[in-house]
Amino acid sequence: MALPSPPPARVFAELLPAPAPVPAPAPSGREVHVSGSAELSAGPDRARVSLRLGSRKEAAGAARSSVARRLEYIAQSARQRGVPEENMTVTEDFSRVENTYQMEAEVCIIFSDFGKMQNVCNLLIEKLGTSVTISPPHFYHTPEAVDTLRRQVCVAAVGNTRRKAQEVCRLFGQSLGKPLLIKEEETKEWGGHIDSHLSNSPDSLTLQERIQNATAYASCRVFAVFEIKGKENRRHKLL
Repeated sequence: MALPSPPPARVFAELLPAPAPVPAPAPSGREVHVSGSAELSAGPDRARVSLRLGSRKEAAGAARSSVARRLEYIAQSARQRGVPEENMTVTEDFSRVENTYQMEAEVCIIFSDFGKMQNVCNLLIEKLGTSVTISPPHFYHTPEAVDTLRRQVCVAAVGNTRRKAQEVCRLFGQSLGKPLLIKEEETKEWGGHIDSHLSNSPDSLTLQERIQNATAYASCRVFAVFEIKGKENRRHKLL
């Protein structure tokens, strides 16, 4: 007796082969590789001035009062010329020396406007004379100013690199395409300097020499790869 034929097979799931990926367009290989650099400088954006004053009296109250009056005049003069209160710091020291009382104070003022700094210092020298000692200004950069200089020099280096690539392409009658790679290769930073013929004594420097000495410098070198699109459209260039 013959066995009955098996029922037809049922397919519950079928795995279809994945479609072949569409190949990406092959790069044309038409590239220009260039490097460029830039160097920028930035003058200091802040100056710190220290003012010292003191009084030595037989009575403690007299010593304190003498210094307090001058401190108030200094603070008022700075405020009237736009110096914020938070940019002024006062340190006081009170001591007894032999049979007298000595009161000493130091005021540190931060200026962002160097013209205002000169006006305030000149006024205090005129009104307070030898009763106050004003130190030469110390110029410096805030972190924000340094970061700005770094960004600017990097952007300038990239711009110089792109212009160089454009000139190379134009030399061969080609037009520059999009950037394929931009790489910052080297950055350098250094402080200001004073010409060798100037005095090396910090106390003898002029205001402009101090600003020059505090000027920050930065350089950046960039490597870039650009696509070459094709022949330059000279008709468009003429238009």
